Amino acid sequence: MQTSVVSFQARVDAALADPTLKLAIDRTTGTAERKRTAAVAAFPQFEAARDRGKAIKDHVIEHLDHYLLEFERNATASGAKVHWASSADEASRIVVDLCRRADAKRVTRVKSMLGEEIGLPHALDAAGIERFETDLAEHIVQLAGDRPSHIVWPSMHRTREQVSVMFKKAHRVPHREETIEAMVDSARRELRDKFLSADVSISGANFLIADTGATCTVTNEGNAELTTSPPRMHIVTAGIEKLVPSLPHAFALLRLLVRSATGADVTQYTTFHCGPRQPGDHDGPEEFHIVLVDNGRTKMLADAGLREMLRCIRCGACMNHCVVFRQLGGHAYGGTYPGPMGAVLTPVFDGLEQSRDLAHACTLNGKCQEVCPVNIPLPTLLRGWRDRSWRDGLEPASMRFGLGVFTFVASRPRLYRLGAAVAVRVMRLFGLGGWIRSMPGLGAWTAYRDFPVPEGRTFMARYASGEGRRS
Repeated sequence: MQTSVVSFQARVDAALADPTLKLAIDRTTGTAERKRTAAVAAFPQFEAARDRGKAIKDHVIEHLDHYLLEFERNATASGAKVHWASSADEASRIVVDLCRRADAKRVTRVKSMLGEEIGLPHALDAAGIERFETDLAEHIVQLAGDRPSHIVWPSMHRTREQVSVMFKKAHRVPHREETIEAMVDSARRELRDKFLSADVSISGANFLIADTGATCTVTNEGNAELTTSPPRMHIVTAGIEKLVPSLPHAFALLRLLVRSATGADVTQYTTFHCGPRQPGDHDGPEEFHIVLVDNGRTKMLADAGLREMLRCIRCGACMNHCVVFRQLGGHAYGGTYPGPMGAVLTPVFDGLEQSRDLAHACTLNGKCQEVCPVNIPLPTLLRGWRDRSWRDGLEPASMRFGLGVFTFVASRPRLYRLGAAVAVRVMRLFGLGGWIRSMPGLGAWTAYRDFPVPEGRTFMARYASGEGRRS
């Protein structure tokens, strides 16, 4: 995975200046937030389930070597072939080699952020293998030549009006009515023969079941089952942290995943794959391959400041509730994973020097940890990246100088209060026209939003007079 060569600030500016993007983000994240709130309210055991989910993931992380070997042993016994990849390039190379060995001309793929992480779509395209994304959202992304902007709704940056134009241009039998149902039917017609004529199917896995060697996929469209059953070879790519000890543990986490991701009690399709087709089976692949990917995960395992991120079950709740993500969308983050979880993971994959801005974009308000179904302390992990950036000398000289000045002033209470009082008066002068638009230093803020004029004295002055204590 490579961070975009365009600077973070340039991506932010482009996102903030795009009103259509803001409309698309608000439609999706607003709905997701409301549905999750309702789902959690209707599930009084949620906090207890959350504690159990955290305990399950922590146990697996602590004994990851044991469960990896157990999974490999049981998957192999079921007839699957297990491959190990230490890096993104190695994982993509294994998949492409398997496709070539199968003489694959056409490949269908189920949405998988791990596949995006290892650059698999680009690797397949470069190998000359015809690739079709079968999730509706990924189908939209492929037609548009985009990258996914969300881990659950990859095309959330596109409005339905934009999708309608794309479908009419690309589909052999486009929709005639401007309804979501008609557009979905158009996509189904377009993809139907792709499902039935593919040589190889590629999917991810939401969970890997150690005691059976099975993989689990969770979808709402049924495309995963259509994708993985007809082709003669099925390839699963999964990060090594996806392991759970047993089926009951998987279902315990599924209760958290679905409610946090889409606000539903259960997904439409939860499917377990265990080895290739057996005698007497009516369908299924002749070969079943599982590519287990490290790509920095053992590095995180060894780092006490990052280990807790391995609990992540990829529900997307952190970004749906993030005030920054909801202004910028996913592409502004530059890496495969956006939002708070992406701000933690991208420095692991691409290096802190290339992505130090992500941790600084966070407001540290803590909402992401509040809604995380496995209670990952995302603000703490992001502060950890800030600390490392400072220790490694990656912060620009202007920031180091500015923080030095702030430290000097803030450590002298009288000077700090004097400076704050002067700043309030200056801001009120600049705000005589109603809003502060031309005050030096606020241009980056007021270019896209208003900045209110201070109503009165500083908080410290109000508190000292007793006004703050009364209120």
